[in-house]
Amino acid sequence: MILPEEGQLLRIFIGESDRYKGQPLYEWLVNEAKRTGLAGATVLRGLAGFGAKSRIHTSNILRLSLDLPIIVEIVDRPERIDEFLKVVDDVVEEGLVTLEKAYIKLYRASNKKNGTSGT
Repeated sequence: MILPEEGQLLRIFIGESDRYKGQPLYEWLVNEAKRTGLAGATVLRGLAGFGAKSRIHTSNILRLSLDLPIIVEIVDRPERIDEFLKVVDDVVEEGLVTLEKAYIKLYRASNKKNGTSGT
């Protein structure tokens, strides 16, 4: 897949315990992004954070939380992100969703068999 230089970054802020269709919501979002052909997705697990309810979630051993912050990041063409936002709106019941411009400088996959790069 070739991406244009100007894309969009979609960030979905949710909790680790959020679920959809019997599985963690972040897993479902990544699988759905792959199924719909988006360029890629990354899940980041936060050490601490708070959201709209102002409740602190932390990995601090004294206040061990089972609901750490999770961020799902997806970069692709703006029109593809807009289409995926319809899915996100239907499945994210609590959280934050942001969009920003992304300037794509490099997007490639390695072809390990012959040592060359491919896209």
